[in-house]
Amino acid sequence: MGRDLLREIPGVAIPTDLPRHMYIGGRQVDAISGDRIETVDPATGQVFADVPSATIADVDAAVDNSRSALRGPWRDTLPVERGRILHRTAQLIRRDAERLAIIETLDSGKPLTESRGDVATAAAYFEYYAGIADKLQGDSIPLGTPYMSFTLHEPVGVTAHIIPWNFPLVTTARGVAPALAAGNTAVVKPASQTPLTALALADLLIEAGLPAGVYNALTGRGGVIGDALSGHRGVDHVTFTGSVPTGINVMKVAAERVTSVTLELGGKSPVVVLADADLDAAVEGTLKAIYMNAGQICSAGSRLVIDRKVHASMLDRLVARARQLSIGHGLSDPKLGPLISDTHRRTVASYVDGARARGITVATGGESVDVAGFEGGYFYAPTILDAVHAQDQLVQEEIFGPVLVVQVVESAEEALAVANGTPFGLCAGIYTRDVTRALRFARDVDAGQVFINQYFAGGVPTPFGGTKLSGFGREKGLAALAAYYQVKCITARI
Repeated sequence: MGRDLLREIPGVAIPTDLPRHMYIGGRQVDAISGDRIETVDPATGQVFADVPSATIADVDAAVDNSRSALRGPWRDTLPVERGRILHRTAQLIRRDAERLAIIETLDSGKPLTESRGDVATAAAYFEYYAGIADKLQGDSIPLGTPYMSFTLHEPVGVTAHIIPWNFPLVTTARGVAPALAAGNTAVVKPASQTPLTALALADLLIEAGLPAGVYNALTGRGGVIGDALSGHRGVDHVTFTGSVPTGINVMKVAAERVTSVTLELGGKSPVVVLADADLDAAVEGTLKAIYMNAGQICSAGSRLVIDRKVHASMLDRLVARARQLSIGHGLSDPKLGPLISDTHRRTVASYVDGARARGITVATGGESVDVAGFEGGYFYAPTILDAVHAQDQLVQEEIFGPVLVVQVVESAEEALAVANGTPFGLCAGIYTRDVTRALRFARDVDAGQVFINQYFAGGVPTPFGGTKLSGFGREKGLAALAAYYQVKCITARI
């Protein structure tokens, strides 16, 4: 049940020219060792492509090439021309949008509608930072006579981007676009499960006029080349998105060479629903918060913190809606696709099975799902676990799947305390008709991004990042640029 079956999905043409090579110095290359790794369609469990398996020697080649490119034509490229290249890249992404979305769905399993949205967002990142490339300017400092003092914004140098498997293309664009706008070069390492769109992006950047070596892409196993990139003598900044344990390791390795890092790690984000909330809006927002990409989102609203007065009513509605969500191959565009791997599905199932054994109510779901025609896929039912204690592992640990954990509270004050009651601090949402109460919550909740009467609001211009174990540094918007330039101060006596 592999590629031949996929061709039978109506209205979907599987690309025959899938990316198969890494990029170093503007050229398609194989790993020095000649080894390759396979990539699997999570909806079938079948291999549908393979890519090179890089080694440390390949990392050395890519980083050295990026450092040479930093001193080459890219250094003398006018900021306005950098912007034009990024703008052309956005146009080319839109031109190839359907091909990229299909590849993304095959690689990650997510519904085609979500992949199309990711591709559109990737284009928007390049477009947004294209407009900023020639506006990164310093300041004059009024020291007074007889001095003149001013600052310059200079690129940090070679940037490494270690990309997660849940949002391959859009996360690549999120880091690479501001890095290039500021004049840096980039070495990208996509997740071994989802390597294809980062490679496809290389073709488009070259077509857009990016000089050779400014964007290099390596594929392979993270434990080998991720560590090698993070601690490489030629890397000046590491942007990492992924799990907390891996992020801690990246930071340790980078610290050996005093390399700066941006860490966007896990989350256990609360969706708070107070007694006066618009329940129609709260139900829609909660469903989106937890079931988009089958819950495989670091910023997912994976905890519903709800006032007891509306708990029963909202839970009934959520359960009914969750049971109606379609599940299937991402190319048939269901509401829920598969999890990324069988290993991850078993991890998600272990959390739910453990909860059931502890007597926690499984309001709906809580089991793997067989989809007709795709019995080898890694599907798991949308799940809701009710009335979970604040110290339970379901609350304190990131499950990273379609599992909503419900916590019942008695007041807005308790809701805030419960919302802050985990080691994570990435996002938070609140539903209430009381604007003062909403803004007070937004002020006091420990999270990097807060949504009021909605979830996943904002977009490319809005800064994104976390507190506590969710990491540090900001991506998106103008705030992201701070990681990609350094400030030089020049003072003269005149």
